[in-house]
Amino acid sequence: MTVSIHPTAVVDPAAQLGADVDIGPFCTVGADVRLGDRVRLVSHVVVGGRTTVGEGTVVYPFASLGLRPQDLKFKNEPSTLDIGKNNQIREQVTMNPGTEGGGMATRVGDNGLFMVGAHVAHDCHVGNNVVLANNATLAGHVTLGDFVIVGGLSAVHQFVRIGSFAIIGGMSGVEKDVIPFGLVKGERAHLAGLNMVGLERRGFTREDVRALRSAYRMLFAPEGTLAERIEETAAHYKNQAQVAQIVDFIRAASDRPICQPKSDDE
Repeated sequence: MTVSIHPTAVVDPAAQLGADVDIGPFCTVGADVRLGDRVRLVSHVVVGGRTTVGEGTVVYPFASLGLRPQDLKFKNEPSTLDIGKNNQIREQVTMNPGTEGGGMATRVGDNGLFMVGAHVAHDCHVGNNVVLANNATLAGHVTLGDFVIVGGLSAVHQFVRIGSFAIIGGMSGVEKDVIPFGLVKGERAHLAGLNMVGLERRGFTREDVRALRSAYRMLFAPEGTLAERIEETAAHYKNQAQVAQIVDFIRAASDRPICQPKSDDE
C-alpha cells in the first residue's frame, strides 16, 4: 500500500493521504485536505479548503474541489466539503464548501457521477447514486435525494429540494421542489409525470408503480386544494411506502413551493 505523487504535483505536507492514493501531474492538494484510500486525482486537479474525498473516488482534469464558495457573504469561516466514496468527478467539475448561513458544510454522497462542467454550490446536500449530466448546476442550499438524475445544461434554484428517484430533463430551470419519483422538464420546469423509466430500472414492483400512478393522479387532480388532496392521498395509501414518501416530502417545511403540472391555461 503506497502513495503515488507525480513530481509535478504540489501536495502540502499536512494533507492526509490514505493508502494507494494516486496524485497525477500538476495537481494541487491543500493542507486541510483528506484523501481516502484509493482516491485518484488524474491530473491538473485542485483540492483545497477543508475537504474530504472518500475512498475510491476518481477526479478528472481541471476539477476544482473545496475552494472559496461563490457567496459574497462568505467571511472565511472554517466550513467544509465532504465528498463520499466511489464517485466519478469528471473534467471541470466544481464543488464548493459550506457557509455560516447554511450549516457550514456541503455534503456529497457515494457512487455519484458528476459529468463535465457540473457545479455543486455551497451548502448543498447531495445523496447517493446521483447523476449530474454535463453542465448541470446546483445553486446554494439545494438538496438532492438518492438516485436523482439532473439533465445536461439544467439549473436548480437555491434552496430547492429534489426528492429521491426524481429526474430533471435537460435544459430545465428548476425553481420549485420536485417530489420523489417525479419527472420535471421545461425552461421554467413543470411536473410532467413520474420517472417511469427510473422506477423500472430500480426494480420497483408493478404494484408499487400502479400505486404511485394512482396517487399521482389523486395528488394533482384539478378538484379541491393541494392540502385537501394530500390528506386524501395519505389516508388512502397509508400503508404504501413510496406514496408515503411523497406525502411526507410535500408536508415537510420548505423555502420553495411544490413543482406541479402545467395548468390548461399555461
